Amino acid sequence: MEVFLLVMAVLFVAFVALGVFATVKAVGAAKRGVDRTISNARRTVEDSTLRVRSAGLSGTAGELAQLRLRLRTSMRATQDALHAAVAQDASLKESIGLFERLSAHGLELEDELRQLERDPDRARVAEALTELRERTDRITHAADSLRWAVRDRARNFAEDDLAALSAQIDVETGALRHWSSAAEPGPEPGPWTGEERRQRQGERYEERRRTESTGPGPGASGPRASDGATPSGASADDGPQAIEAPDPRLRATHPWQKRPAGRPEPQPQPRPGHRPEATN
Repeated sequence: MEVFLLVMAVLFVAFVALGVFATVKAVGAAKRGVDRTISNARRTVEDSTLRVRSAGLSGTAGELAQLRLRLRTSMRATQDALHAAVAQDASLKESIGLFERLSAHGLELEDELRQLERDPDRARVAEALTELRERTDRITHAADSLRWAVRDRARNFAEDDLAALSAQIDVETGALRHWSSAAEPGPEPGPWTGEERRQRQGERYEERRRTESTGPGPGASGPRASDGATPSGASADDGPQAIEAPDPRLRATHPWQKRPAGRPEPQPQPRPGHRPEATN
């Protein structure tokens, strides 16, 4: 009984720990999702505000808004391109490290621009605009160069893969069309076409008809070749003659065949030139 209670207590504690762990993981995932949603919403609102200010305001405030919008757009596009490409090309991890270092300079510049937007001394802000513009150009140029290099690398790999695939397809296409190269020579014996087959069959049929109409050759043996004469009014060129049915009375019998009742046993026919011997 004590063992059973101990096992039940251990199972209860294990289930409780598992439930707590699952709850913490679910709460953490939900919190990250909410933070991501809030961050995206805040970023969208800030971008919209900067677009409105850069288009509606003139002077120092409008130029500061344009610099911030340029910087944010370039850095975000480069970040998205790198994270999308690193999933397919692991060698871009070093590029991501360089972009993180560049992002630190970009964040520092954006904070400075944001502070200058609220600075009441417009004369000092106007003096600092030249240096801020140069820093913005350098950071955006570096980010754009890194982004376009990643895109060119992906496009180059895609072109190489497409070229190799096209070569393989050409080889396979040539293998599938091997009959065309085999049928081009012509003089070599090969499979006949339908017209050649019909022509050859017609030649065989005509040859067989001529053989039947002319009859057997001079060396053939048979009753017609031995007779040496044809019926009156007919010639050898008139065509094949009718075949006469053999006399059933002259049909040879074999020792193992039974003779029908009432039929006399056939007598052997004398051969020509053979004189029968006299019997006593």
